[in-house]
Parts: sequence; structure tokens; C-alpha cells
Amino acid sequence: MGKINLLEYFEDTVRRLGEKTAVLDGERAVSFRELRREARALGCALRRKTGGEPGRPAAVYLKKSAGSIAADLAVLYAGCAYLNLDVDTPLPRTRSALELVEPLAVITDRDHAPALRELWPQERTLLLEEARPPAPAEEAAMDAGLRGLIDTDLFCLINTSGSTGTPKSVALCHRSFIDYTTWAIEALGLREEEVLGSLAPIVFDHFSYELCLMMALGCTLDLIPEGCAAFPPKLLQHLAKREVTYIFWVPTIMVNIANLDLLSRIPLPRLRMVWFAGEVFPTKQFNYWRRHLPGATFVNLYGPTEITVDCTYFVVDREIPDQEPIPIGFPRRNADVLILREGDLPAGPGEEGELCVRGSCLALGYYNNPEKTAEAFVQNPLNRAYPERIYRTGDMVFRNERGEIVFRGRRDSLIKHAGKRIELGEIEHTAVNALGLVENGCAVYDGDRREIVFFYEAREELPPARFRRALLEVLPGYMVPGRFVRMEQLPRNQNGKIDRLALKKRVNG
Repeated sequence: MGKINLLEYFEDTVRRLGEKTAVLDGERAVSFRELRREARALGCALRRKTGGEPGRPAAVYLKKSAGSIAADLAVLYAGCAYLNLDVDTPLPRTRSALELVEPLAVITDRDHAPALRELWPQERTLLLEEARPPAPAEEAAMDAGLRGLIDTDLFCLINTSGSTGTPKSVALCHRSFIDYTTWAIEALGLREEEVLGSLAPIVFDHFSYELCLMMALGCTLDLIPEGCAAFPPKLLQHLAKREVTYIFWVPTIMVNIANLDLLSRIPLPRLRMVWFAGEVFPTKQFNYWRRHLPGATFVNLYGPTEITVDCTYFVVDREIPDQEPIPIGFPRRNADVLILREGDLPAGPGEEGELCVRGSCLALGYYNNPEKTAEAFVQNPLNRAYPERIYRTGDMVFRNERGEIVFRGRRDSLIKHAGKRIELGEIEHTAVNALGLVENGCAVYDGDRREIVFFYEAREELPPARFRRALLEVLPGYMVPGRFVRMEQLPRNQNGKIDRLALKKRVNG
């Protein structure tokens, strides 16, 4: 019989690989058996604290660590769904998330409890240090509660920023994570021997996938120290020391590594799987990685949190010129993609349209937010026979001559300027990928001045005339930005992507 929740996979893994290392946290190595013991003790403590209400969320307010992983598993053992909170996020944003979700309790530790007291009642706070070995009757009651779970029960909530900057909590179930994780293992050849270099913050959907992969596959999660991301040489040295075989990262840090030519100095012979998602990986920097790791499998994945991690993928098995974008490929198993042009009609080959997704990969909706849920999760316009939800991503794509899906940009980055329809993403792609003028860039429209503004990262300021001359060789004049603004680093949102909202606010003053 098939499994209906992720803990069933975890229990099987503990039986098979109990003494194997599940988590590497600095110098601490935690076995699967030890992780299970800590999680179950904390899960029983959570039930004692709250009385146990299956299906309700409980929050985790901890730094990424073996302790936070045990806390996530404890929430699941208690029959609840976890919401990971970022301890470095400003307190007003954390308060908003807590007020929206109203979790049963918040799990934290003594180090973070003082900050939490400003936001949350102490009587509904559970400290890691409070967990004690549970009585057999408590464990039996907890296991009995788990037998009542079904696969569409809530697994986790993941906060994501809306266009207004107000957090939304995406509600994801066990079924969708089981689908994604088993597909990843079977379709792309992941092994239980993998050592996964975990860089994603615990608030990312990528981290929840890594947690599922550890539970289902029995691989080892190596929690990369927090400070490494800011120092790429240290990051690569860490991967080499730990003999990491698999990474799944947002491209930003990979671009920095390529620009610094670090792979020529710090080889990674054990790295065999390189996945990336979350934003466009400039092809020039990608090709640098591919040249230096010729034996690795590179996979470009695409998908918003609302469809459970990713819905399309592209195994890069051919040469792609620097000036061409890397396709986002094809739908993964059990996640169908519709490309709809104006009038909600299917787009033909080469025709641009909005990428929409259907299937059990879809989130249950936005927690405690029926209005936003109804806006984003709508009836499939191609199906009039019965209710069928699709998620409208707001991303514009097309199918190329190979049938591969190619990302063009956000629907809201399409503007009307000088009487012409312009995709701001095309300007970004041209400046960064095709011409290699800068390391990273973002085009924003200033509606008041009717001007395109291009923000960019570069080691030194480039004269605007040089930008214009280079862009005019490729783009029509109406697409060339009127202003160029150099920044040490483009602002990033909580998901690690360029914060376009912050740049728009800067433009509009």
C-alpha cells in the first residue's frame, strides 16, 4: 500500500538506516535514530502543551540547525503542520505572520525566547530544552493520532511575499510533497548516499523539500554554516571538505562563484548533482559551472511555492550559447502545464502566454486568506465539464522549436512605453546574458517620468553611453533604458530573489 504522510517514509528510513548520519550541523553529527528520538520527545511535549489539535499549524522560531529540523519533525509527529519563521526577519513582519496563522504554539529555545516574548504569549511557547523522554502511553497516543491523517492534510505553511509586500502563508499538503520527492528520486537518479549541501533558509520551500528527501531517501543533510554564503571561497572549501554530492541552490551565489573564477582553484570532484531554481541563471555563468564540472548533472527547475517547489525541469544535456536563455524544460510527473494567451486560449508553438499549472501539486490555498486564494487558484478555463483548479503563475513563457518551455518574464513586467509593448526581462537578459555588460541587473519602469531605469551590480560604474551603444546594437531604441543606476548589491526579498518592489519604490520615490 502507498504511504499517505511523510512520517511513514521517515519511520521506514529509521528502521533501515538508524545509525547513519541524518544531519551534519557544524561538528555535530545526528543519526536518524537520534533525530527520531528528539523529535518524538518534542512532539509529545507539544501535545502536552496544546492538548493536540490535528491539522492545526505550529510555528518554529529557531535558527537553521539540527534542533530546528527536530522541531519540524516534532510538529509533524504531533499531527500538526509546521510554519518556519525567520529569526532575522524584523519583528513586525513576524508578528504579522503569527497574527495571520494563529498557531497552536511556537517552538523556540532559550536564546530566542526573549525576542519572542514581544510577539507571543509565554504560555503558548515551547522551549526545546523543555522536552523530556515521553511516557509509553504518550507515544502510543501520539501514534494513534497519526493513524487518522490523510494525504491531503496540511504538511507545512510557507510564507511568501505578495506584490504589496504583505506576507501570505501558502498551505501545502503531504500528498504534494510525496509526489515531488518521489519524482525527484526516481526521475533524476538520487541515491541514499547523497550528501546534500543545504544552503536554503528554513523558510524556503527548497528546505522543506530537502527535509522530505532526508526522510524518504535517507540521504545526509549537511547544514552549511550561515556565514559561508557571504564568502564564496569558504563555501566551496566547505563543500570539498564535507564531500558534498548534491546542491540545490538559488543561482545568485553560483553567479558570484563564476565571476570570481573559484572553481578553477577549489575543485569539487564529488559534486555530481547541481540543481538550481528561483530565478534566471545567466547562461554565461552557468556555462562556466558546466565546463568546470563536466561529470555533473545540471538541472534547471521552475515553480512558485504555490505548486510545491517546482513544476517544470530541464536537464541540461546540450550546449547552450551564452546569449540564449536556459529553458525551464518540461512538466514533471503529475504536474501539467497550460500556456494561455489572451482570451484564455491555448498558445501555439512559439506563441507567448501565461504559464498555468494543474494537478495535485497545487497548494491547498493561502492560509486564512480566502480572497487571495480565489484570485490565484481559479477554474481551468479549458475545462467546462467539472470543477478543476489551476494556479495562474503570472509568468510569461513560450515553447521553442524543441518543444521546451522558455521563461520570458513576469506578466507584470510587461509595460507599454513609447507606444510599444516591452518585456523588461528582455532588457535584463540582453544586458546580463547576451552582452555580459554587468553581473546582474533589473529593469524597472518609472511611470511618472515615462522612463525605463536599469539597476545593476558591477565592480565599477559603467558610463551610460557605453550601455546605450551596446544595447542599441541588439535592441530597438525605445527599449534602451533612460537611466542606469549602479548598486553594490541589488536588494533581495525573503526568498533570495531580486526585490523588484523595493526598486520600484526607490524609482517612485
